[in-house]
Amino acid sequence: MRVIAWLVEGTWPACVDAVRTHAPEDSEVVLLHVSGPDVPGLAHGAFAGLLGRGGGPARDPGTRLEDLGSTSAAQLLDAAAERLGRPCERLERAGRVEREVVAAAGDADLLVLARDGDRARLGPHSLGPAVRFAVDHAPCPVLLVWPEAAPGIATLPPPPTPHH
Repeated sequence: MRVIAWLVEGTWPACVDAVRTHAPEDSEVVLLHVSGPDVPGLAHGAFAGLLGRGGGPARDPGTRLEDLGSTSAAQLLDAAAERLGRPCERLERAGRVEREVVAAAGDADLLVLARDGDRARLGPHSLGPAVRFAVDHAPCPVLLVWPEAAPGIATLPPPPTPHH
């Protein structure tokens, strides 16, 4: 069984714990982190907009942000592997986050991911756009976890009222 755990800053421990609980011990576990192109790209663009007044390519903040991003991704994957406590593959990808996750799940038997939206109440708003895309397009079964204790049933919205 190949299990992909999509790890995101802030919610990754719940995904690792779900793998520990639900994936058979002999599973091939892949810890996945995807870096979006947004922040470094914006910094590169802002720097380029200075029309050369910024001091040359060596001072481009986008490059520094790319370096910081890869360092933090590696640290997150290291921490996750330690928490998992069993052999695993660490996979870093970059690009459109939701599409990279779906592509990585192409040969998986299970995709584990965490809710990233409104976690104060039950319902569809507990999924942000990237997680919603991954849930809707994953080519394998999905285990969707709450990063902390799930809200109570009382947070369920009332049923729709019938129209006469």
